[in-house]
Amino acid sequence: MPKEIAELIEEQGRAFEEFKSANDVRLKAIEEKGYAPADIVEKVDKIDGELNTKFKALQDELAAANRPAAPGPGDMSEEQKEYKTGLNNYLRSGESGGLRELEQKALSGMSDPDGGFLLDPVMDAEIDRIAGTVSSFRGLAHVVTIGGRAYKKLVKTRGVSGGHIGIEEESPGETQTQQFAEIEIVPEGIYAEPHVPNDLLEDVGYDLDGDIHEEVGITFGEVEGADFIMGTGVKMPRGILSYDAVANADYEWGKLGYVPSGAAGAFASSDPGDKIIDLQHSLKQQYRNGAVMMMADSALSRVRQMKDGTGNYYLFNPEPTQGFAGSVLGSPVSIDDFMPQIAANSFSIAYGNFRRGYKIVDRRGIAVIRDNVTKKGWTKLFFTKRVGGGINNFEAIKLMKFATS
Repeated sequence: MPKEIAELIEEQGRAFEEFKSANDVRLKAIEEKGYAPADIVEKVDKIDGELNTKFKALQDELAAANRPAAPGPGDMSEEQKEYKTGLNNYLRSGESGGLRELEQKALSGMSDPDGGFLLDPVMDAEIDRIAGTVSSFRGLAHVVTIGGRAYKKLVKTRGVSGGHIGIEEESPGETQTQQFAEIEIVPEGIYAEPHVPNDLLEDVGYDLDGDIHEEVGITFGEVEGADFIMGTGVKMPRGILSYDAVANADYEWGKLGYVPSGAAGAFASSDPGDKIIDLQHSLKQQYRNGAVMMMADSALSRVRQMKDGTGNYYLFNPEPTQGFAGSVLGSPVSIDDFMPQIAANSFSIAYGNFRRGYKIVDRRGIAVIRDNVTKKGWTKLFFTKRVGGGINNFEAIKLMKFATS
């Protein structure tokens, strides 16, 4: 294990013990006096903020250590290397003579229908790699890459009924037929348009590729990360919180079931952990192996302060080496700040097997168009990619609604 990660894990452990000690004092004061003094609350909040910072720092280090390496120039064919050189010249100077023919040879006949040039495989992979670290959701869902217009699949919403039959003369009863729903996910365009000063483009020492990887990758990650949670599905991915949600007892295909937290905009004041247990068991057992509890950092802050019914054990357990923030009652937690903060009637915690429940569809290829006319002295590089997303298994994802019912 790298020294930096080991030190961060040790720091996080000490910080969590300090947090628990301070929070125990807060809880005892509430139990004895009905309230906690302001200085104690302030101390708990301060330690909690420091702990959040350590969690994020550790997650960043773990993500960097576990991040798959992007392909290098040695992984490209001679045609692709030639195209990379030509593309770099185009980005810096606007020279595109013969570049379209090189693109056809290097990228197996692919082209961008909107007139831009596709990125070479190394730059394409590096941008996707960085984008995938901005939002945790992409790492939880199932991702497929296509070359056509849309992804289609038939998913089974009800299986064939079965039972027993008796001896010779008896015949089986009527069986229910399988039911299927057709899922179609159309990747739609998202864009990033960094502006680069012309004098930088003329500087041979300027690392244009590295700058593009970072800025475009982060922008793509932020746009799609928000869409996977809140997107409307109109010219963008459809987010998990844009689907109708109903009380889990009334669940039906096409909607997500939810469990109430027990209070409006808060957890229940008494035994709040019981509602988290209800959320876990609202998900069928077949999906719980691999299920993750996803919430914003602010929601996790509340969960970390919870104890069990005896008041002896915290529900949250740090497990940094797993690549998550930790676990709650055995379920791994993934922090995604695109999830809404806790408020009245908010759906601020999602629990599910997102790999089985949500499909992300990437259209192959990232394209770029160069514009050095719109803004004098600057060159705008307009990058586009196509991505779609939607729920393909409504049984595999459940929500917590911060309400009484």
